[in-house]
Amino acid sequence: MKFQSRIVASVGLMLVSAAAVSFAQDAKTDDDHSPVRPVANPCPRFNAGSVVHNPPALFSSDGVLKVRFSYQHRFDDDGTELLCFMTPDGLENPTLHVKPGDHLIITVTNNTPSAAAFMPPLKSPKCGNPQPTKSSINIHYHGTNTSPACHQDNVIKTVINTGETFQYNVAFPPDEPSGLYWYHPHIHMLAERETQGGATGAIIVEGIEGQQPAVSGLRKRVFMVRDQLVPGNPAPIGNIPSFDLTLNYIPISSPTDPDSNAFVPAVVRMQLGTREFWRVSNSAADVILDLQYVFDGVPQTMQLVAVDGVPLNSQDATEPGSLIDVTHFTLPTASRVEFIVSAPPSSVQLAQLITMRINGGPSSIYNNPRRPLVTVQLTGGDDHDADHNQDNGGDNKIGTFNAMSTTQKRFAGLGSAPVAIKRTAFFNENTNENPPQFFMDVQGKPEHVFDPNAPPDIVATQGTVEEWTVENRTPEIHTFHIHQIHFLVESQNNFELNGSEQARAVNGQYLDTIQVAFWDQNPNHPFPSVTLRMDFRGNDIGDFVFHCHILGHEDLGMMNIIRVIRPASDAATTPKKVIASVKTHSSARARGAAKSTHAPASTAPGMKMKMK
Repeated sequence: MKFQSRIVASVGLMLVSAAAVSFAQDAKTDDDHSPVRPVANPCPRFNAGSVVHNPPALFSSDGVLKVRFSYQHRFDDDGTELLCFMTPDGLENPTLHVKPGDHLIITVTNNTPSAAAFMPPLKSPKCGNPQPTKSSINIHYHGTNTSPACHQDNVIKTVINTGETFQYNVAFPPDEPSGLYWYHPHIHMLAERETQGGATGAIIVEGIEGQQPAVSGLRKRVFMVRDQLVPGNPAPIGNIPSFDLTLNYIPISSPTDPDSNAFVPAVVRMQLGTREFWRVSNSAADVILDLQYVFDGVPQTMQLVAVDGVPLNSQDATEPGSLIDVTHFTLPTASRVEFIVSAPPSSVQLAQLITMRINGGPSSIYNNPRRPLVTVQLTGGDDHDADHNQDNGGDNKIGTFNAMSTTQKRFAGLGSAPVAIKRTAFFNENTNENPPQFFMDVQGKPEHVFDPNAPPDIVATQGTVEEWTVENRTPEIHTFHIHQIHFLVESQNNFELNGSEQARAVNGQYLDTIQVAFWDQNPNHPFPSVTLRMDFRGNDIGDFVFHCHILGHEDLGMMNIIRVIRPASDAATTPKKVIASVKTHSSARARGAAKSTHAPASTAPGMKMKMK
């Protein structure tokens, strides 16, 4: 049973203040607000086994990247709906290249057929149409440390309905780390459908060679891994997955026999004796990846360069951060990893990038078997690399290192900064209800599914650092993500009690997304958790969200709101609408105060057992 059929009939979408734009936009604007016309033959797809090329790419100039998108759909031969952002000249979901301090200006027209409303109207302040429908969209700039203000990275109140045109002007901070980010729709209760439809693309903040010289001059690959429905909707068992995967829109076709291993991966052509820089985004709605690079079944070293857009060990030292060698890397939904690999020697019969089997926990409905993503084919040299010049007009290499960047230390000192407050948030579920309820709870606050018209459960102060413990009180994996900021991973706790493995490479690193292992329901075992140092020292003021980024869970209510306010010394200049509507909680689903996590796990008040 897919989560598309388990949509919660609850109020969705989130409250974000339109106040407090972090960076002035008056000098970097686009006066063309005209509608973007539909493009013929939208949302093209490739055949299984095709050769991988980098996605089409657009690059900023003079501090601005202006893009015009037509949001469109079509149905494939299996009846699956495909969704995409198309440029007027026919580029599908291009990679958007910007530099720190740039403005990304996107004018988007929703050219999909109109559909009925499915939730009550959003309360003021609004950002676009207040009435969400089943064809509504917006765009989230995932992982970017940008403002939640209206017309920037606002997902709570931005609604673009059929026939409507909306313009974003997203200001990237001048100290934004160089790395891989991505964009996708973020309408609550539609996020899974629209992401699985394929309306996603990469964002690259340029200049990573200035933070990690090891990548200087290397050939770069951008791999966007997405998920989609399996044709025919077979029962997910054995090697038949709950969702098929695609890589840059090349389907990784799955066997129809659960005992078969007849997957058909994409093909990457690699020059003998070379090293390459692979930039992988898990842009799947629901599928967790565990990446491994294997030669004839033997795991090879992947040299990690960056995770979630931040070069490893880059923030607190003046010298280049050290790379981390791994033989596999768990990549939660929405996370990104960038690493260096070597081409296989000619003696290797089969070289592949695979994702290993994922144990989602005893109550997970997802079957994620081991499967290949790409098969590497050796080429004799640059002149014989048939796809070399097809990647963005030959722009397929990282720039040459000249000097270390001294301006991209956005998170420097976070680990030693004083902690203003410690909080506990936790994942919880109630599957005795129909449809099931999924919760992103905050200790001491009433439990409720996500409500966009509710006040925030957390209010933080700009300029401070907080320490959050995020627990998983359910018997299935969840993925924690927070918008607008990154956090420092201090520890991963109690994972091994249920046989799970920590992602040790991310301890001490700066992420925006992290996986939390499932609880084994043993009353003598504490809940698995992660301890995170949250960085509110940036300029962003307003309301934004934190949630499980398994989007089937988020659509069912596993999301919450945080508000960042100005320090008390700045209260006199704080716009009133930033602090409005905090007096009452409008959710009709508040179910009583969350109780202390110090009770035995099996009897902790508020814990709702997942029933199958």
